[in-house]
Amino acid sequence: MDEIAPFAAAPLPTAARPFLGLTLLVVEDSRYASEAVRLLCLKSGARIRRADSLRTARRHLAVYRPVVLLVDLGLPDGTGAALIAEMAEARPRIPVLLGMSGDPARAREAASAGADGFLEKPIGSLAAFQAAVLNRLPDRARACYDEAAPEDLRPDPALYRDDLAHAAEIIGGEMEEASLAYLVQFLSGLAESAGDAPLSEAAAALAEARRSGRPAGSPLARVAGLVQERLTERAAI
Repeated sequence: MDEIAPFAAAPLPTAARPFLGLTLLVVEDSRYASEAVRLLCLKSGARIRRADSLRTARRHLAVYRPVVLLVDLGLPDGTGAALIAEMAEARPRIPVLLGMSGDPARAREAASAGADGFLEKPIGSLAAFQAAVLNRLPDRARACYDEAAPEDLRPDPALYRDDLAHAAEIIGGEMEEASLAYLVQFLSGLAESAGDAPLSEAAAALAEARRSGRPAGSPLARVAGLVQERLTERAAI
C-alpha cells in the first residue's frame, strides 16, 4: 500500500473544472432552480449543498463555511439580502457572496447587502456562473466556457412539477398579502428558469396588479389555472 496516498494534495483546479476543491452552499426554495445550479457546479468540479430557507441556511452555516454562498433574494421566511448582510459582516468572511433572482432590478439590493456579485435566473451560461465566482478568487484558473448551457445541463422536468405543486399549495391556502407576495416572486423566478413564457407573463400580470393596487382576483385565477394545467399535463405523462 502506498503510505503517501492518503495524504496526497487535493486535485488542482483545471480550465475545464476550475471549482475543484470548492464547496458551494445554494440557498434556493425552488428545487428546479437549485438543480440547475447543482448541474453547473457538477460541470465545474464544485461540491454543493442546498438550503431551502433562511432557517436551514443558518443551520448549515453554524456547522461549516462554504467558499461560495449563493442566495436567492426571495425566500419563504424572509429576504436573502438579510443573510448576505449577516455573512458580509461575519469573520472569517465567506470568500464569495452572490445574490440571485429572476428580477434583475434586485441586483442593487444584493450589492447594498454586501454581495460580491449577482446572477440573474435563469443562469444563461456556464461561463457567466464560473466568472461570477472566479472574479473573487484571482488565484484560481480563469479559463471558462462561453457557450450557453447545453441540453444535458437542464434540470429534471419532474422538479418543475414539484415546484408547481408547492405553488398550488400556496394558492389553495389562506391568501394573505405576504403569501401573495411570496407566490409572485416564486412563480416569476420559476417560470423564467424553466422557460415557461405563458406562466411568466401571468405572474408578471399578477405582480403588476399588486403594484398598481388593482384587484388580484382575475390575474391570480389565471396563474392558478396555468399551474393546475401543468400539473395535470405532467400527471398524465
